[in-house]
Amino acid sequence: MEEDASVTTTPNSDRSQSHEGEATVDIEKSSTRQIAERDGHQIVKATTAQDWSGPDDPENPHNWSLWNRIYHTASVGFLLLASTFGTSVYTPGVASVQKDFNVSATAALLPLSLYTIGLGLGPVMGAPISETLGRKAVYLFTFPPALLFTMGSGLSQNFGSLLVCRFLAGIFSSPCLAVGAGSNSDVWSPFERAIASAFFLFAPFAGPAIGPVVGGFCVQRWDWRWTQWAILIVGGAAYLFSLFQKETYKKIILRRRAKRLNIPPPAQNLPTSPLAKLKLILMITLGRPLVMLFTEPLVSLFSIYTAFNFSVLFCFFAAFPIVFGGVYGFNPGETGLSFLGIGLGCLVAVACFVAIDRVTYRKRTLAARAKGDFSPLPPEQRLYAAMLGSLLLPIGLFWFAWSARSSVHWISPILATVPFACGNLLVFCSCMLYLIDTYGPISGASAAAANGVLRYAAGAGFPLFTRQMYERLGIEWATSLLGFVTVALLPIPWMFFRYGGRLRARSAYQTFGGK
Repeated sequence: MEEDASVTTTPNSDRSQSHEGEATVDIEKSSTRQIAERDGHQIVKATTAQDWSGPDDPENPHNWSLWNRIYHTASVGFLLLASTFGTSVYTPGVASVQKDFNVSATAALLPLSLYTIGLGLGPVMGAPISETLGRKAVYLFTFPPALLFTMGSGLSQNFGSLLVCRFLAGIFSSPCLAVGAGSNSDVWSPFERAIASAFFLFAPFAGPAIGPVVGGFCVQRWDWRWTQWAILIVGGAAYLFSLFQKETYKKIILRRRAKRLNIPPPAQNLPTSPLAKLKLILMITLGRPLVMLFTEPLVSLFSIYTAFNFSVLFCFFAAFPIVFGGVYGFNPGETGLSFLGIGLGCLVAVACFVAIDRVTYRKRTLAARAKGDFSPLPPEQRLYAAMLGSLLLPIGLFWFAWSARSSVHWISPILATVPFACGNLLVFCSCMLYLIDTYGPISGASAAAANGVLRYAAGAGFPLFTRQMYERLGIEWATSLLGFVTVALLPIPWMFFRYGGRLRARSAYQTFGGK
């Protein structure tokens, strides 16, 4: 089906003019011309694949119906939830794995760490597929192998095969995490994106909160292998729900339009050689993120902050059995239920983020537009939620540290995880929007990849020494140590709000209001 471009009149454009009664149209940027009859007159229609044919182009995902866009956000979010669910659902089975394979408690945590490391490798696999075949191909082609390797994990008869299968399951789950944010930005305009992002980013944080609840009862009723069957059930449902997606990536949509209408395709920013194209993509997704991580203060400091917060969440996977099993005598199912405080905190974070966006960024954008100013606000306007989150993180950790004792009711440490989880998600949402607004889509993707690499690397490492830390320092001081670090990192969003403009101006990359 052919699409019509916007028809405009411009003094400096090439025009196709007719005699009396015929139309004068701008066919600048047009790739073909089609002649149609209306009321006995010829009308020239311009069709292009160089860009959207106009603000109302029906193939532009921004113009899809609201429910269609909600579906595409929800389907990708469900896949992200299933991917991160695979991390924590395993943790209640650590003691069972330790017994089955006769390994130490630390070794039994390695399947968790290897899966998490695999999740951090998403950009390396997801970006090349996304650039050549589109976002939909990433979800449809990479997630089924993740489910197959999860099945292999459940069927493993030795510890080595469990480690390999968990690592590969993480790798093949990771592309969904890598391109999910891109899919979200494909279907929502910048003005609407903050609210959509809050709900979208809730999904990968909800997975680790739900996982121990399900895993705890699986282990209590059966054994650790049922944690893997649970991943298959959740992942299979998410995959089936995603099958009805359409392609959302602009470049791929325009390329297919060009092929369908036999017109010139959009300009190719990547090299034509497959090897050179792969080299460039890997540079953007792996090389540049590592460079930015060490040379860009905005990227490095925010990445350290979010990585540490993420790591504390993963510490809880090893710490909660010590606290709720050891202090309060919870069984595996009840210990899993204690993670619901984290899930509640994430829900509160979504509500807070939406409210903060409406009274700050959205309100000021509408006020500027009313005055005729349609330029975007400075990225620092995205940081109000992070500043609130920075205060909630130490409050939750110190509350947890000094209330997790037999003389205090068990509900108190569970409630303490609510402000921690809320602050964690608020900081992360603000960080992602801030980096994208600061560096733009290309360098912003590299900045987000740098954040992901450090976040998942730290998340994989922390659980391996959590048990030893809690046994040597005790619950109070081990958790307080984590709280003191969040206090030390607390000034980061406040500093960026105050001095972010100066740091952007000194960046080696093209930034908002900078070079």
